[in-house]
Amino acid sequence: MAAAVPFRLPPPFERVETWIFDLDNCLYPASTGLFALIDERMGAYIQRLLGVEAAEAKRIQKHHFHTHGTTLAGLMKEHGVDPHHFLDDVHDIALDRVGTNHRLAAGLGRLPGRKFVFTNGDAPYARRVLERIGIGDQFEHLHDIHACELRPKPQAHGYELLCRQFGIDPATACMVEDMAQNLRPAKALGMTTVWVDNGSERGNHDFDPGHVDLRIADVADWLDELLEDQ
Repeated sequence: MAAAVPFRLPPPFERVETWIFDLDNCLYPASTGLFALIDERMGAYIQRLLGVEAAEAKRIQKHHFHTHGTTLAGLMKEHGVDPHHFLDDVHDIALDRVGTNHRLAAGLGRLPGRKFVFTNGDAPYARRVLERIGIGDQFEHLHDIHACELRPKPQAHGYELLCRQFGIDPATACMVEDMAQNLRPAKALGMTTVWVDNGSERGNHDFDPGHVDLRIADVADWLDELLEDQ
C-alpha cells in the first residue's frame, strides 16, 4: 500500500497550525448587508442616548469608530455606556440575510489545525451568526470583546490574550480579517495575515505589503483554492 501523501499547504501557509478568523463581513459576505442592520441600531442608540438627530448620531458614531477602534469603546470612554446594554441592543437583529454556507463549512472542515473566531462583537451574537451559517462546530473558541477585556481590535491586548490563553505561537498562526488595520497587530506578533477585501471598509483600503500577506475577496473561494490539491 502506498504511503499517504503529507498534507502540505503552499507558501506562505506551510507553517500555519492555527487559523484565526474575524466574523462580521468576513465569514459571511459584506454584500449581505447584515452589519448594516447593526450599524443602523448603533445610530438609533446614540440618538436616544444623546438626544441628537440621525445625522449627528452618525457623525458621533463614526468619530468613535475611527478614534477608538469601535463605536462601543468611544461610547464607554466618553459617555459611560454600559457595554452589555449596548451590545444586547445593537445585536438584536434578524439573521435572515445570512444563510447556510455548505462550501465554507466544507473548506473549514478540511483546513488542518486549530481554528478560532476573534470578533469585536459579543459571543451570543457571534454564536447565532455561526450557527446560521452552519459553521458553529468548526471552532475551538470564540474570542469576543469581553474576552478582550473590552479592549477592541486593533489594540494588541486582545491578540496577546488569545495567544497566551490558548498557547498559540504567532509564528505558526494565520489571521483572516476584513479590516486591514486589524491585521497590523497580528503581523507585528509574527502571524501570517489575510485581508478579505470585499468593500466592507467603505473605500478605506489600507493595503500595506508590510502587514498583509495575501489579499482575497471571499473566504470560501480562497479555501477552495488553498485546498484544491489536498
